[in-house]
Formats: sequence, C-alpha cells, structure tokens
Amino acid sequence: MNNKRQIIRSNKVGVAFYSGNKDDIKSKALRLFTNKEKNKKQKKVWALEDINFAGYEGEILGIIGSNGAGKTTLSKVISRILQEDRGEMKVDGKVTALFSFGMGFKQELTGRENVYLNGMMLGIEKEKITEYIDDIHEFSDLGDFLDQPMKYYSSGMKARLGFSVASHLQPEILILDEALNTGDANFSKKAAEKMKELVKQAKMVVIVTHSLGYAKRHCTRLIWLDGGAVREDGNPEEVVSNYQASLPAAKPKKRRILELEKTESQIRGNAIIKANNVGVSFNLKGGEFWALRNLNFEVKEGEVLGIIGHNGAGKSTLCKLLTRIFKPDEGDIEILGQTSALLGYGTGFNQQLTGRDNIYLNAMLLGIPKERVDEKYEEIIDFSGIRNAIDKPVKQYSSGMKSRLGFSIAAILKPDIFIIDEALSTGDISFQQKASERIQEIIESAKAVIIVSHNMSFVEKVCTRAIWMSKGEIIFDGDPEVAVAKYKESTI
Repeated sequence: MNNKRQIIRSNKVGVAFYSGNKDDIKSKALRLFTNKEKNKKQKKVWALEDINFAGYEGEILGIIGSNGAGKTTLSKVISRILQEDRGEMKVDGKVTALFSFGMGFKQELTGRENVYLNGMMLGIEKEKITEYIDDIHEFSDLGDFLDQPMKYYSSGMKARLGFSVASHLQPEILILDEALNTGDANFSKKAAEKMKELVKQAKMVVIVTHSLGYAKRHCTRLIWLDGGAVREDGNPEEVVSNYQASLPAAKPKKRRILELEKTESQIRGNAIIKANNVGVSFNLKGGEFWALRNLNFEVKEGEVLGIIGHNGAGKSTLCKLLTRIFKPDEGDIEILGQTSALLGYGTGFNQQLTGRDNIYLNAMLLGIPKERVDEKYEEIIDFSGIRNAIDKPVKQYSSGMKSRLGFSIAAILKPDIFIIDEALSTGDISFQQKASERIQEIIESAKAVIIVSHNMSFVEKVCTRAIWMSKGEIIFDGDPEVAVAKYKESTI
C-alpha cells in the first residue's frame, strides 16, 4: 500500500472514559427501588490506547475483535463523533458513518422521508437526494414499504434502507459499524458488490464486523483490536486465523460439546403454541397490507424452533404476535406460558441508565420479580462478560455489549418461552458459543425457544426444527437442514 495515498492516519490515539460517573435522576430513582449501591469513585478507563495504523485509498478495511475491544469507539473517532484524548487522528475526506441498523431513523416518518432526513444529516443537499432517491429505492428492495412509516419495518428492512442511503449519496469514506448484521444473504451480496464499486469512486470503506467469513471475503485488509489496542494488522486470511486461534476452547459438557453439536431433540409432546389460520394486517398508505396470512403451526414443549427468510418475510411480525405485542386480525393463536422476548439487541434499554440499572429495568419489563433478579444478579453480570463496564451508561456500550447484556438478562432468568429475534447478530464468536450452549441448556427447563436468525449454520445446529417464511406465509416447516437447503436454493 506504500504507493497508495493515505486517507486515514492514526498516531498513538487514545480515548478514555470515566467509570462511576454521577448518576442522572433516573439512575438514582431506580437505585432507590433496587437498594443497589456502587462505588462512586471515578476511575479512568482507556477504551483505546496507542492506536497506530494507516488507511489507504481504494481499501476496504475491516476491523474485528471481541465485544468491548474498542471497535465502535475507533469508528466514532474516525467519524469525529468522539475526540481522541491523546494522539492524533487525521482523516482526509468526508466521512459517512452507519452505526448499526436504523440509527437516526424516525419511526413515525416514512422510509422516503427518512431518506431525506438522513441525507440532510449527512450534509447532502436536497436536490442531490432527489437525484438518487429512485436508485436508493430500487437498491433497498423495499417496494411499496418506502412510503410506509418505519415503525412497520423489520430490523433487516431498516438495515437495507440505511445502507442504501449511506452508499448512494456519494460518500468519500464510508464506515459501516455492524450495519449489515441483520441483512439476508441476497442483500449481503448486493452490499458487497456496492462496496467494491464505491472504492473505485470514493476513497475507502471501513467495516466493523463480527462475521469473520464476510471479513475474509470482502475486505482487502484487517485490523484486529484487542483490549483497546491493535493486536494485528494485515492479510485478512492470516488475521482471522490468528484471531480464531486466540479464542478460548469450548469446555466439554457431560452430554454434548459446544463447537457446535446439534441440539438433542427433547420434545415432550404437549403443544404450547397453536396458530390456526392466523393473519396480521396493517392499514398503510395505499390500503391494507397483510404482514402475515394463513399461518398454521404448532410448537411443542421441548422444541428449539428457528424462523428463517428474507428481510420483510414477516419473521419479526410473528415474534411480536407471539409476545402479544400484536393481536391476530384473523384466525386465533393460543400460547400456554409466559414469554420472554429479546427483539433485537438492546431493546428496552434506557441509554442514559447504567448496565446495572438496566438489568432491573429489563427484568421488570419482562415481569420478573425483584427478588428473582437479586438472586441471579451476579450470574447475569458474569455471563455477560462486561463487569468492567456494568456501571457505565448504556449509551457508551457497543452493539455487541448490548447484545450480550440483553441475552444474559433474558436467558439467566429462565423464561417459559424464550423468543430471540436477531438479538445475537452482533455477538462475537466466543459469546455466540456461550449463548448457544445456554440455549441448549434452557430447553431442558423452558417450554420452548424460538430463534429468528440469518445465520444458517446456527439454525442448522442449534434448532430442532425450522420454519421458512416468505411474504408473510410459511413455505416450509420441518427439519432445519432441509429448510436451510431449500431457502439457500431459492436465493441462487
């Protein structure tokens, strides 16, 4: 890269936060309720320390590392959202950053209105947005949904629109921080081709990702962050190999080993969910839209059910139906048990409260008694692996840290029916292994686990059954490997 022009130059960059900051009123009020005390002494913690690297014109630079390694913090320094506390970050060009799906979108506005809002927030003139709006619409594959309020969008649809806006409005330097984790296979391919096209016209693309396969396939170079420092910088194949070798080996279990052996089916016969000709409709601009139609299925006690399909297939709507957020507009559904749902990472988190306070807040939202939370509190923190950040406001957490804490709260408190909608999409490999093991343990005591995911290998190994959905209807219901094979065949 010596003959290429430097676009980014990081020279001994460091970023520090203070733990134990004074609480806001909400934190104080929640702590009075929970009777939890914490050490008030402020401690300086370096999220990034002595970061040295260069980014070059024409690169697709990937940044990998475990949750809490400093990836999101580095992205925010490059995009000038955060100012370095020491060292110097030089960036030659205008940065367009997309931090996780849907960030900056207003739920009550339509997708089209949000395109203009996001474009203007990026400093793009209205005339230029109008020039590209049709291209953005076509690339996002949202169809009529572009003119519907975003509160009706799934997480994958938000991801598609967010990427389409950021990539089409002539970015010089595009930063994607976990922005494509909820995208389906077809859109991921389109996005990869678009990024290759961008670096021919723009200066460079920076991708923060936990998907090592994606990083190897599409990045020209990788930086591995570990504990706020650059551990390795170089060839994607070599960096990924060394990163994987650094991960702790899975501990053997009495009955199965997590790397990942297929979940043993423990169906106990009783149907705990029964859907009979279920349909859910929305009154959208332009008329009635059926998000779900003619759904007929049962979930039996002891099953781990995977739900797969393209973005907009109706998966998230089905989850909201199972958690009673939505009611069927036709047909009926019977649910025997208390459901605990994790609908995307960080759902229900108050950004101003600490992780500690959010444990109690989320538990109360799930209807869990305070005594139960007190009993399991330390186990939740230990499992999440973010004890050092537990007294920081959640607004300082990376998406992966939110994912880990959210999963830990819901999983440790052992729900009857556990629903996970793309909530592990931002987790690093080691935590996904822990989470998979926990899911396999939960099924021994819970009634059922339902998982929405675009990770096909995860569905094949962890789920005992899979439903493939398309356009609000069930296309296939049965063996996970067969379901995945049929779904993949349909995407070719």
